[in-house]
Amino acid sequence: MTDYPWGPGTATGVGSWPGDDPAEALRTALGEVPELPYLPELPARGVGADLVGRGAGLLVELPVRVEPSGWRFSDRPGRDTQRALDHLARDLDVLEELAGGHDGPFKIQVTGPWTLASAIELRNGQRALKDPGAVRDLTASLAEGVARHVADVRRRLPRATLLLQLDEPALPAVLAGTIPTASGFSRLRAVEEPIAEDALRQVIEKAGEVFPLVHCCASRVPFGLLRGAGAKAVSVDLSLVPKRDDDAVGETIDAGVGLFLGAVPGTDKGLPSLQATGAPVRDLWRRLGFRPEQLARQVVITPACGLAGASPRYARAALKRCRDTARMLHEAAE
Repeated sequence: MTDYPWGPGTATGVGSWPGDDPAEALRTALGEVPELPYLPELPARGVGADLVGRGAGLLVELPVRVEPSGWRFSDRPGRDTQRALDHLARDLDVLEELAGGHDGPFKIQVTGPWTLASAIELRNGQRALKDPGAVRDLTASLAEGVARHVADVRRRLPRATLLLQLDEPALPAVLAGTIPTASGFSRLRAVEEPIAEDALRQVIEKAGEVFPLVHCCASRVPFGLLRGAGAKAVSVDLSLVPKRDDDAVGETIDAGVGLFLGAVPGTDKGLPSLQATGAPVRDLWRRLGFRPEQLARQVVITPACGLAGASPRYARAALKRCRDTARMLHEAAE
């Protein structure tokens, strides 16, 4: 069986968190999911703390700015890029202060190249995704920036085993050709799978000695493509994985790739019971015919997606429910 950096019966968070206090958010992650804590992201802080802005801030020699329509490439670095860098620097200072001695697995998250390319605009207002040359430049720039970010985190957590999560919620739409143009009246051409796979592989390989995973909280997750790109785990919203994907999921499990299964709602919908939370996970495993003890080792339980849209009270309860569900599934397999 594959040697995963986490132990049996593990839970973690996806990434985003409510509020604007990085110290409080990190303390919660360290306390509620201590087996696999992560660096929370706080988009409520505003420009540069959002999914796209945080990723754009990592780009090397590709400055960006905010326009009324969203993020756009610019000629020189400005205050919007600086805000993104300042938010990240503050998060890393807090990380070093509160978790500098952490000696287990620890997860960080960055926006993937295809989600960035589908969101950042060229100087003419078109999405970068429309221009293959711009996508290649963005991918190379992001790969370099992610490598620097990983090195920075490693200096601050010298004893930790780092997991790098690429967030790619837009990837299925990129592959399906359903990303709208700037006008909104048509759609951008679909990207071929080998091209999409290669871009992800560039970022993963450039990152160096990390355990790479890809998070995609959308339907039609391209499991095979993500494996081919080098992802050692795939993170999904379990409620969006239909039975027609059983073959792809089974092949992923058979290949030893970890599964981060989003089993807890990400917004204040009311937490299901512990048994109801674990039932879809058990059902998937039984349907595919894998051993129960393998589930406890290969699967990590998470919220369905980020928790930025939840109340702080619910977000904390959701992480606790993930941890309790993971432990329950592990105990049932013993």
